[in-house]
Amino acid sequence: MKSIFKKFQFAIILLLSAVFIMSCDNSIEDGLITDVAVNISSFKVNGVVGEIDNKNDKITVILPYGTTVKSLTPIIEIPSGAVVSPASGEVVDFSQTVTFRTKNGNIYKDYQVTVKAQDPILSFKINGLSATINSSNKTITLTMPEGTDLSSLRPIIELGNGVNITPASGSTINFTNLVQFTVSNANLTEVYTARVTIPISGPSIAFIGTASTRTGLTNPDEIAASDWLFGKYSGAVYISLADIGSGVANLSNIGVIWWHFDSAATLPADAMNQNVTAKIKSYLNSGGNILLTSFASQYVDTLGIVPAGKGPNNVFGDFPPSGFVDTGSDWGISFKGYESHPVFEGLQTYESGKANLLQKGTFRLNHTAWWFLPEWGGYVNGAGWRNQTGGNNLASEAWDNTLDGRVAIAEFPGGTANKKCLVISMGAYDWYNETANGNPSQPNAYLDNIKKITENSLNYLVTH
Repeated sequence: MKSIFKKFQFAIILLLSAVFIMSCDNSIEDGLITDVAVNISSFKVNGVVGEIDNKNDKITVILPYGTTVKSLTPIIEIPSGAVVSPASGEVVDFSQTVTFRTKNGNIYKDYQVTVKAQDPILSFKINGLSATINSSNKTITLTMPEGTDLSSLRPIIELGNGVNITPASGSTINFTNLVQFTVSNANLTEVYTARVTIPISGPSIAFIGTASTRTGLTNPDEIAASDWLFGKYSGAVYISLADIGSGVANLSNIGVIWWHFDSAATLPADAMNQNVTAKIKSYLNSGGNILLTSFASQYVDTLGIVPAGKGPNNVFGDFPPSGFVDTGSDWGISFKGYESHPVFEGLQTYESGKANLLQKGTFRLNHTAWWFLPEWGGYVNGAGWRNQTGGNNLASEAWDNTLDGRVAIAEFPGGTANKKCLVISMGAYDWYNETANGNPSQPNAYLDNIKKITENSLNYLVTH
């Protein structure tokens, strides 16, 4: 009996030992192991020492501006008896994050290694306000307080090691138009475009809707969008469609109308009322501008901004309590070829011409009213769509590098002189985090991109 009890004790001890070992940071392949070291102690590229984060198993190396990272040879120091793959001294392409595995016996550890060239411009400030610097798109954007004289400003610019810039930091510059800054070192010369603006003041942006007042809005996405607008622009006003139709609302002093309609796939009767459409058409013909987002993109047909029947041909989406969570991938846009367009300035991109708008794992209703090009409508591709609609397709889904598959963002400069319209119409344009089965959705990490693209669109329509 004692023998059985001792065997039972030994089994418990053995099990607890295994659990303890499995709880360690290091991974094991199989069986019980002894305590051996697998941490990388030094990681150098071109003589530059990387920052090693053993807690999160990450290594970051920042090389001088202009360094090409496609073919580099890291020098790695590891514990005695350990091996690392890729090996120290092996040529590695660091265009993307690379996994390095150190192994000692049957213990191994994976490091995510990022090697990148330093950005040339580290900070760009005017009167203490920091600009947004997008090194992928080579843009600098900054909004100054109302009343700022843009014709005489002195940017203070912090540069990377060995980098020069023209115009120089501290120079007095006229920012009433776009300003180009040339950065260079011994290896590379690039041009950054800076846009400095002031907030739109006065009643120049009108958020329109079916409710008689803004407090009467019931759709969460429309509420979230309007709350952002009124927090961002001191002169924003709300105008109901009914007041437009009756003539109570005066549109003559409005720089741009924004209609964000997310409540239904079919446009409401108020919007289709002839008095309403006549007033908005007259406003546009007199030089007004309009931003149409989500299901409101369909309004381009009603307003005659596109030829009859050439509005969005692919309209769909869910409504509560429907919807879903996509855990597989982020949703974003491709604006390849339009990286320098003002609509995309300051976006946080993951590569040049591509930005995410909706994070994976975030609940979405996928409200979409765009143009599907390959099979529907006889468009065939982007060129066919442009010829038939008179518009300019600025963005598609993230996979669509040639912008021949979908029209997700577009501008319509044609028609009466000075008439301008922008549409943003993909399901990733989602202001409000819905709930999934009664549980709040995770925050959307890319919401700032939605805000930025909307801000850019409003400013572009007013100032161009």
